[in-house]
Amino acid sequence: MKKLCILICSVFLASCYNQERKCTDFKTGTFLFEQEINGEKHTSTFVRTDMYEIETYNGRTDTASIRWVNDCEYVLQKINPRNMSEQKAVQMKILTTTVNGYTFEYSIVGDVNKQKGTITKIQQ
Repeated sequence: MKKLCILICSVFLASCYNQERKCTDFKTGTFLFEQEINGEKHTSTFVRTDMYEIETYNGRTDTASIRWVNDCEYVLQKINPRNMSEQKAVQMKILTTTVNGYTFEYSIVGDVNKQKGTITKIQQ
């Protein structure tokens, strides 16, 4: 009986930490990304299509190709990089989703230093 109780409790606890991810809901649309840099709030918007992600930040627009690895991971590659650092691809992974957004982690492909962020979907 004690083993059965432990088994039921462990299954219940494991299910609490298994968050459902509906990544396909965020493959296309218009999104808002807000981040704080040195105590200052910075905002960018981007439109994601099946093939491209077009981002506008501080009045500057950049376009990147998008390659989905699976439903929750993709790689961005700038189409017209302006310098060596922009030539490097960025790996993105959606960690959790909500009705109107998701939390993700990202890094330069091959880099172990990952950063996290939150995206809000503002239009289909």
